[in-house]
Amino acid sequence: MGKEHILVIEDEEDILAVVHYNLSRQGYRVSCAANGEEGLRAARLQRPDLILLDLMLPGMDGLSVCRELKRDAATEGVPVVMLTARGEESDIVTGLELGADDYLTKPFSPKVLIARLRAVLRRHEREAPPAEGEAPLLLDGLTIHPGRNEVLVDGVPVELTFTEFRVLYFLASRPGWVFTRYQIVNAVRGDDYAVTDRAVDVQIVGLRKKLGPHGARIETVRGVGYRFRE
Repeated sequence: MGKEHILVIEDEEDILAVVHYNLSRQGYRVSCAANGEEGLRAARLQRPDLILLDLMLPGMDGLSVCRELKRDAATEGVPVVMLTARGEESDIVTGLELGADDYLTKPFSPKVLIARLRAVLRRHEREAPPAEGEAPLLLDGLTIHPGRNEVLVDGVPVELTFTEFRVLYFLASRPGWVFTRYQIVNAVRGDDYAVTDRAVDVQIVGLRKKLGPHGARIETVRGVGYRFRE
């Protein structure tokens, strides 16, 4: 068996050729898809180790593809790196909020591309998923089950993105402790992950909204970061 399998979802033939050539030279096994629908089918069938996903795709755009990948239990754990010509912060934050692991803007250096993909793959190798038998957190109306990636609010399931769940589990498993945005990113994504404070704040805003009255238990400590109220 060779190196990791990378699925590239990109509609521009010249970029696809450059990416395929450079990844193959590094020994990675590479599959390609030219649109979002084809990419989703390939991801579910092939279960790649990483997906390199263009946001500007014909038909189903990249953000929609990312959303579907993270909703599907079969693909939610596959790391996604966004490749986009759109460098605006709002596009990047939206992708990260949906659960993407990193992003690159076009034009890009093949060397930088390889380095970023390696970093994401290393992080996922280091990250041991919670054991299936690990006990859930029971927090006065809020149940967080790490083995199932499941959250119940007053007995009702709540749908969280992969990143939202990990942020919530990290904070809730240490009630009363105050963490900086950097510490949260380091715990959830790894210390070589480049992310803005804004992206962390977006995760917190999404969690508070989805948790309803329990969202107020995630407190902002001004000038420092966040904590989960005991």
